[in-house]
Amino acid sequence: MNIAFETPDQPDIIALIADLDAYQLTLYPPESVYALDMASLKQPNVVFAVARDAAGAAVGCAAMVVTPEFGEIKRMYVRPEARGQGLARRVLGMLEREAAARGCTLYTLETGPSQPEAIALYEKLGYQRCGPYGGYRDDPLSVFMRKTAQ
Repeated sequence: MNIAFETPDQPDIIALIADLDAYQLTLYPPESVYALDMASLKQPNVVFAVARDAAGAAVGCAAMVVTPEFGEIKRMYVRPEARGQGLARRVLGMLEREAAARGCTLYTLETGPSQPEAIALYEKLGYQRCGPYGGYRDDPLSVFMRKTAQ
């Protein structure tokens, strides 16, 4: 598997994000899905990483929005058939290293309680639960997490 920084506006990545959106909407109502649109993903303060299989197909992705206050993980997804290979861990590590290189010292994310595997991964990687941050409101369908850069 190859992981690299890429632009999100490629057809296979757009399809990957569409799969993520469809999956999220099976778990949560639309008002509890805090997804970034394509225009937001293409902003200069967003780092976007893509995992590709041996054939070059996009099988995973994630973004980090880097602000002066924190870096926020967004659009983290690995196709079900590619899970269990450490891709999410590698993609997240790549995003954290790039954010640190840009001076970011705090990483945050919002996920949901219906994704216990994701929560377990984040906890294993040093993220801890916290309250809402940024513009988020308290939502029973949100789990907020943060990690201080090492």
